[in-house]
Amino acid sequence: MTQSRDPETIQREIEQTRAQLASTLDDLAERANPKRVASRGISALSANRRARTVAGGIAGAFVALTGLRLIRRHRS
Repeated sequence: MTQSRDPETIQREIEQTRAQLASTLDDLAERANPKRVASRGISALSANRRARTVAGGIAGAFVALTGLRLIRRHRS
């Protein structure tokens, strides 16, 4: 049994769907904007560099402290 729908209701649904689609396309266009893509890439690289710098500093401090302990033990 097929239920007939009011043409005005169908038209409203079409308009809502078009508006949602337009919003989705705007969002996708903004995400794909070359300046935004480059900015996200630079941010990711910068965060990665900071993490490596901190990790390198921690590793360097560990090596230095371990070296000092070995020197002290050797002198004792």
